[in-house]
Amino acid sequence: MEFGRVDHEELTVIDFTLPPDPQQTIDILNASPGTDHFDLRVGATKWGRKEWLGNLYPAKINEQNFLEEYVKHFNSIYLNATFYQIYGADQILKWKQQAAGNPDFKFYPKMSQSISHLRRLRNADVLTSNFIEGVRALGDTLGPAQLQLGDNFTPTSFQHLKTYIESFPKDFECFVELRNKDWFEPEWLKQVDELFSKHNVGSAMTDAAGRRDCVHMHLTIPKTSIRFVATGDDKLDRKRLDDWADRIKAWKSKGLLSAGFFITGHEEDMTPDFIKYFCSKF
Repeated sequence: MEFGRVDHEELTVIDFTLPPDPQQTIDILNASPGTDHFDLRVGATKWGRKEWLGNLYPAKINEQNFLEEYVKHFNSIYLNATFYQIYGADQILKWKQQAAGNPDFKFYPKMSQSISHLRRLRNADVLTSNFIEGVRALGDTLGPAQLQLGDNFTPTSFQHLKTYIESFPKDFECFVELRNKDWFEPEWLKQVDELFSKHNVGSAMTDAAGRRDCVHMHLTIPKTSIRFVATGDDKLDRKRLDDWADRIKAWKSKGLLSAGFFITGHEEDMTPDFIKYFCSKF
């Protein structure tokens, strides 16, 4: 995970304070019906980590059984595998079966790079249909899809984003992550907020040390999806996790319906401990 990476000595000069809630988020939460069954999903972005052997996983376990072991500990996964290939139902069903040990488990599939990075949302209807058809095989273990657009997808492509969102299936839940810095200028944030809110699409966030603009705090629906990138500084990262737990609790009290919180890092050996630490806050 190289996005937003900085040298360790730079960490002391970065302000990791979470921004205050913008009016957009306040309005979305005020309009929310609220819920007695808040759905919190916390997990990693991959289950195939050999660094976790002897820690999260037994020291002697076949790599093919990593997912079966993973679901014993966590209730969700940010499914990166679907970014690199559009899978058919057969492979998707195998993952679902491997996760059967936790009937409450959810997969958050990342949409294929062929849609987001190669086609750049243009002429991607067939690819999108194929992607959705495949991941629907997850059935009740299917969580919201995650559409990540590359750093070179700029506001000059707003019309392509708008056309894609307008044609996206209304019965398929999706969060969109924007990375180019220009999207976080007020004029573009406003247009994105309006577009996503109108079509019931979530605005994803990534909290990485070197990209504080991506911690935009703009909710477009009363749900959130957040990727947290650990820095490798244990004390700092736990303080950051504390702050996120407090913010999500505050949003929950104001009407947030669900939150997906996925932890990754430049060094993955600490990820399971960070996930468990974050869960302990709830």
